[in-house]
Amino acid sequence: MAGLNATEIRVAGNGRVLIAAKNTDMALPGTALAAGWKDLGYTTNDGIKFTKKDKLDPVDAWQSQAAVRFIQSDRDLTVKFQLMQVNVDTLPFVMGSGITPLTPTDGVTKYDIAPSSEPVEFALGVEFQDGDTTTRFWVPRAIVTDMDEVQFAKNAPVKLGVTINAIATDATPVKPLASWMAA
Repeated sequence: MAGLNATEIRVAGNGRVLIAAKNTDMALPGTALAAGWKDLGYTTNDGIKFTKKDKLDPVDAWQSQAAVRFIQSDRDLTVKFQLMQVNVDTLPFVMGSGITPLTPTDGVTKYDIAPSSEPVEFALGVEFQDGDTTTRFWVPRAIVTDMDEVQFAKNAPVKLGVTINAIATDATPVKPLASWMAA
């Protein structure tokens, strides 16, 4: 609604990042999540960042010096965050082998980085609370496209930073590229 309304201001003071098998539906806010959604744990205080970029190509005409129309040729939706927990769920997620957790053997967790891999698709959910309002951001089909530099330092936690891209649906019925839900 237009105008000044302070109740429409959202502050994502506390939240979580969730993953599930690709095309897993996300319940409406205020409803329990279905089995299969996994919480990836602590993220840095920077929170979650998402960006939507559209590429618009101009259509030029002989009769005009300015473009007479624009055609959308690309849409890029990315989500970025830094995980602070390094464990059997976060390593395969960030490094590229997917949402299947590692199995520790004899108390040792080992992750081997493959020389090549197929991108693993998953569903992404971000949820945050602001007072009595729960907001959920859902990407039904996504992949990790980039990993930030990981630093091992004596005075800072190890952070696993990732960039995730939304992918157009391959589900029937068709799902959106992403959904923003608040209640």
